[in-house]
Order: sequence, then C-alpha cells, then structure tokens
Amino acid sequence: MKIAHLICVFRPYKGGMGNAAGQFAKTLAQKGHEVTVITPDYGQADFLSSETDDSYEVRRLKPLFAIGNAASLPQLVWQLRRYDIVHLHYPFYGAVLPVLFASLFKKKGSKLIVHYHMDSLAAGVRGFIFRLNKIFIWPILFKAADLVTAASLDYVANSQIANSYVKSPQKFFQVPFGVDADFFRFTPSIITERKNILFVGGLDQAHYFKGIPILLEALKILKAEHHLDAILTVVGSGELQGQYAHQAESLGISKDVVFSGRCSDQELAAHYRNASLLVLPSINQGEAFGLVLLEAMATGRPVVASDLPGVRGVFTDKVEGFRAKPGDASDLAAKIFLILSNQELAETMGQAARHKTETTYRWSEIGRLLEEAYSK
Repeated sequence: MKIAHLICVFRPYKGGMGNAAGQFAKTLAQKGHEVTVITPDYGQADFLSSETDDSYEVRRLKPLFAIGNAASLPQLVWQLRRYDIVHLHYPFYGAVLPVLFASLFKKKGSKLIVHYHMDSLAAGVRGFIFRLNKIFIWPILFKAADLVTAASLDYVANSQIANSYVKSPQKFFQVPFGVDADFFRFTPSIITERKNILFVGGLDQAHYFKGIPILLEALKILKAEHHLDAILTVVGSGELQGQYAHQAESLGISKDVVFSGRCSDQELAAHYRNASLLVLPSINQGEAFGLVLLEAMATGRPVVASDLPGVRGVFTDKVEGFRAKPGDASDLAAKIFLILSNQELAETMGQAARHKTETTYRWSEIGRLLEEAYSK
C-alpha cells in the first residue's frame, strides 16, 4: 500500500507526536509498504543532518503561513490522491481543511484515518480557537474519517471527543505507541549514593503541561523533608528553560538541577542508563500517553507518572512504577522516595518494566495493529 502520514511537527523537532509518526512510518516500511511522512518545512536549517530513517520518504512542504506548530498546507489537496491510506495525526489544524477537500476527490478504495493524539488545551484566544475547532471542524472530520486510531481509548473516553466515542465506539481502534527494545536495551541500574531523577520532554510553551514546576517543588521536598541526596537531570530544550532555572534558584536547589539540553538518540539512551528512575509529572490532558515512559521502561528503569487518562494505562501502578496525583508535589515526592529509598523495589520494578515493553510495546506488534486498522 501507498501510505501517507501527515504530522504537524517532525524531526529535528523533539516531541512525542513526531517520534510516534516516524516509528509508525518505519514499522510500516519494514513490512513492505511505500510510506511517506508529510510535514511542514518550518525553515529549520539543521533538518538535513537530523536523525532520520531512509526506509521511508520525508516530504517537507512549504506552508502558506504558520503560527507556532500550526501550518497551513493547501497543496495537500492535490498531493494526497496518490495514496491508498492517508493517516492524519491530529491535532494538525493547517492540514484538516485540505485533507477534507482531498477526501472529496480521493481515488476509489482509499481511506482516511485520523490518529487522535491529544486534546488541545490553552487559555485566551488560542483556547477560543480550539473550542471553535471542536464544535465546528471536528464533527466534519470525524464523519469523513473511515477510522479513528488512538494510543489509548481510555484517554479518548475522557477527552474532548468523548461524545464521538460514546456515539460510535466501533469507529475507534486502539494502536498504542511502541518502543525499540533493542535500542533502549535493558541495563542493570547503577547503585550510587546520589540518585539521578530523570525528566525527558520539551521545555517550550507547546509543552507547558509537562509539569516541571511541580517536579522542582517535589525535589525541594525530597531534600528538605526526606533528606534524599538526589540530582534532577532535565533533558530537553525550549524557551521556558530560563523560567524553570529561575524557579530552581528560588527554591534553593539550582545546584541539584542539571539542564542537559537537546540530545541525540544515542545520548538519550545514555541518559536512561544513567538514571535511577524517570518521572513524568504532567498536569493535564495535554499529556495523552508518554512515549518517554516506554523508553525508560525498556532500559529497565522504574517510572513515576501522573495519574491521568491514557498515561495511567501505559504501566501498572505499584508494578512497574507509581502513579502520582497530578499537580501534587508532595505526593510526587512521596512516590519518588518510595523507589529511591528501596533498591530492591527499584530493581524489581525495573525488571517488570522491561518485561512489559517486551511483551506489549514492541514495534512489530504495533505494526500488526496498524495493518489491522487499515484493513477494517
């Protein structure tokens, strides 16, 4: 089959949506399909040197205009006719109308699939635009789609499109994200006096929901109340880093926080190996799954993540890690301390985490689910 994956952000931009789309494309290409990732060209000078996979094509289209990660691509109207499957990763506001127009003239037998990644949450004008899109555009897109895939139906059932799911559950199909368990290989944890708490995620405004302020408050509690000798390693980049660094300084923990910046895939794998555990402290449903959880689990690291729809289904509470109350720094600190103060528990959870990724989240299994979705 000729398959197109449409995504609003792609490498070198670091983010779960782009990483997932790339892995979808790679997995389908390995199964013999002709796959193209179509994404806006935001004028990034370094994209040619980014880590990509030559098993599929990446086509970067010049947008008519772009606001943040929302880029208008009217040329999609005539470019999508060649594909048997058009898989739109939503939200991608600048692609929705061209995709809808293209669906009116699609070739016989072709299908439109929408992968619902997450709700769009914002205040002010942006929030108003998002609400208008939900009311007027989403119903049209949902009607035009042959199928809606999602990493978690638990998330969908609690999301902004819950009504669509309740009315037509047969039109939804769960395709979780996967992890390269060979690349993020199991590594026994390093026993050191000073524990290494790891956070991986974007530090830009688009990822405001990642909960770093809560994590910094939790680190303060861990040091002041639990007297835990720990360092927080923050992997990622963005315009909010200065704000977070200022907060760490005001809390008196700036010497215990390392902002490592953007890194390559190989460097990221090393960060997981050097970590004691991974924390995903997201505060709302801007977080829908948490691909970084799988990467840490594949390495054999326990995880602590917010008890949110979608995220809570990635791992089993008290088995591979702990769930924490969203936005509650004290609860987050307590859950982190339970793991870091008990080496035996940390190792048991890490082994269970690795087993979970090997049995549930290998990309070969995700590829099978994608092909099943396309055949429905």
